[in-house]
Amino acid sequence: MRTGKKEFWEAAFAEKREMWGFEPARSAILTKDFFVQQSVKNVLIPGIGYGRNAQVFIENGMKVTGIEIAETAIEIARKHYGTGMQIYHGSVADMPFDNNQYEGIFCYALIHLLGTEERQQLIQACYNQLAPGGDMVFTVISKEASTYGQGKWVSKDRYEIFDGVNMYFYDLASINTEFGNAGLFEITAVTENYPFFLIKCIKDNNHALV
Repeated sequence: MRTGKKEFWEAAFAEKREMWGFEPARSAILTKDFFVQQSVKNVLIPGIGYGRNAQVFIENGMKVTGIEIAETAIEIARKHYGTGMQIYHGSVADMPFDNNQYEGIFCYALIHLLGTEERQQLIQACYNQLAPGGDMVFTVISKEASTYGQGKWVSKDRYEIFDGVNMYFYDLASINTEFGNAGLFEITAVTENYPFFLIKCIKDNNHALV
């Protein structure tokens, strides 16, 4: 029987715990540097996991709020990083969880796990929670990845990599299509465990997401 996203990630964190270690992703470090330059003081991280990417922001004086679907991951985060960081338990599909506006939003390796409508919903929800002049940064997997085209075909550029995980692979054209009306201003190729794109958007009066 196929599992839902919540059940999949609960099982993954319960079994593998701190599966990615504690070193922040390169994308998180690059985003931290960018947020420091922009004097960002508060950051929202949808899909925060157990918090490994949050620490670099906190260490640089930013207040971090997270959203996480797996309760086990939240428990791990509190064990290692304390209870001072607000983490909402729930799916990003249910955003917003508060009425705050954030100067920075960082979404790492999450949006490419969603379907077309869910991706648009997440971009819209994040944009809505950006403060005027705020920046949001997404890390997405590239079609240059060796896993592109592997597994069961789901839809255009989307494949079931293994049971419970469908992955959408981006190129420059699809990034511009999905983020073009959300203040997109920079796309950078970043190599980590997979080839990624780092996507930067700004909320200003010239970009109204509708």
